[in-house]
Parts: sequence; C-alpha cells; structure tokens
Amino acid sequence: TREMLLHPAAVLGLADGGAHVATICDASMPTWMLTHWVRDRSRGERLPLELVVERQTRATAELYGLGDRGVLAPGYVADVNVIDFENLRLLGPEVHADLPAGGRRILQRADGYLATVKSGAVTFRDGVATGEHPGVLLRGAR
Repeated sequence: TREMLLHPAAVLGLADGGAHVATICDASMPTWMLTHWVRDRSRGERLPLELVVERQTRATAELYGLGDRGVLAPGYVADVNVIDFENLRLLGPEVHADLPAGGRRILQRADGYLATVKSGAVTFRDGVATGEHPGVLLRGAR
C-alpha cells in the first residue's frame, strides 16, 4: 500500500466526503493520512510529512484546476489548518439525522485541529465552527 501511496499518480487529498453520507464517511481520510501514515505507523516505513501535506494541498488543487490554491505564497488564496500534530486523533464515527426529511449521515470528527483559517477569517477553532463563512462556491478551474 505504501508503494501505491507514493506513486506520482496517487491522489491523497481526494475523498468522497458527501456522495454516500448515510453509508460511509471518507472525510476522515486527510486526518488518517497524517496520524497513521505519517506519525503512528509501526509496521513498515512511514510517509514523510512534507509529501502528505503537499499531496493533500498543492497536488489536489492542481488536479481540480484550482491554480490559485494549494500553497502559501503571494497571490494565492490562503486556506490554513493550524494542527497540534502530537494530539491529532480521529474520534469515532457518529450518525446524525440532520439532513432534509430526517436524512441521516455519518460524521467523524477529530481532535487536534486548533484553527481553520479561510481568506483571513477563522472558520473553526478547536473543532467548533465560529460562524464565519468567507468561502464562495467554485464553478470550474481557476
């Protein structure tokens, strides 16, 4: 599996975080990559932190044609997670019935995300939404 993840064509930042919300929850994949493959793996070699972050950010943005995202550099849209790497951990999956018509979905939260900053606004602090919504709907490549 490690060899597959290291392949240049592998996409480490793509998860099905919405299409099948009642049966699976792939939204935990980015945290799983950081905790299991980078920090905690005990059988076999770990993946380098820099590689996993690059694949989850720049490489994924490029794949989707989002040329103004994925790196911290002048002229780019900056979306940043501030992570307490040593305390990063996935919590157990939970079923929530909060969709229209009582529809259910599976959520899996994580500890260790201190803040999420989008366009200069803190949107999450310690895993809790702040009520800030600076994002916009993207339709197509940038």
